[in-house]
Amino acid sequence: MGGSARTVLVTGGAGYIGSHAAKALRSAGYRVVVYDNFSAGHRAAVKFGELVEGDIADVASIRAALRRHEVSGVMHFAAFLDVGESVREPIRYYRNNVVGTLSVLEAMAAEGVRSFVFSSTCATYGEPIETPIAETHPQNPINSYGESKLAIERALPHFATAHGMRYVALRYFNASGADPNGEIGEDHSPEIHLIPRAIEAALGGRGLQVFGDDYPTPDGTCLRDYIHVTDLADAHVRALDAIAETGKSGAYNLGTGRPHSVREVIDTVERVTGRNVPWTLGPRRPGDPAVLYAAAQKAQAELHWTPRYGDLETIVRTAWDWHRAHPQGYGEK
Repeated sequence: MGGSARTVLVTGGAGYIGSHAAKALRSAGYRVVVYDNFSAGHRAAVKFGELVEGDIADVASIRAALRRHEVSGVMHFAAFLDVGESVREPIRYYRNNVVGTLSVLEAMAAEGVRSFVFSSTCATYGEPIETPIAETHPQNPINSYGESKLAIERALPHFATAHGMRYVALRYFNASGADPNGEIGEDHSPEIHLIPRAIEAALGGRGLQVFGDDYPTPDGTCLRDYIHVTDLADAHVRALDAIAETGKSGAYNLGTGRPHSVREVIDTVERVTGRNVPWTLGPRRPGDPAVLYAAAQKAQAELHWTPRYGDLETIVRTAWDWHRAHPQGYGEK
């Protein structure tokens, strides 16, 4: 394919995962158009495509971008993602993550754009009944973040029926790490993810709080599946390619299938940085399952995807390299 048939609109493309996906798309030969309102993303992260500044709630603006750039597919990352905040402010999450995404889908339907890759989450599963978690696991979210993503997953088959759309929903486990070349990285405000928080503590910033050490796990702290952001980005490109090649829709877990505890992450950060990570013990957070990790065989079999940066030390090292080179993040806020 050439020309406009290879143009992808990346909503939230100035954010953490969206910017890495934009880089992966560019590397794969796609033309990239980033659509972002910079409520959470960074202008300095828009390096791999043209920028259209706009809000996902603005259907007319999205339609204009799709039409002007002759877009053939959309990758949708523009969502709020703080689980704790979603419990406190559900209206914010439903308005942005549900209504906002429906606006994107409405614009796509109106402009005849039929390929959609959706950034979903393992939070759609809720408390795990069994681990590792396969795609067939019941989806019973325990917070409005997970519910907002599941609402879209449930809407997508109806858009497929009515408008001929084909879609892939990708259920991430714990996105982590940074671009191995150091061009882009993770810069949230506030930062809520464990690895950058541990690195911040190692650099003399805020101390780290560990939420509970009495879980039924080998060291008492929660076990999670950390997946490198560059591997996540690669999976998005493969999902888009699979839609084009097979015309099939589906949902896939993205994880390594290997869980690591909070203490393991802290130990790895200390080893990679050569610094102490000061931390204090806090109470358990409500809604934190003891163990969450993926059964990732389906994505490997059907998307021909295998994580290349699967070990925790590599993930932490790329994050450390980014934060050491960018102590103020992108330096915009």
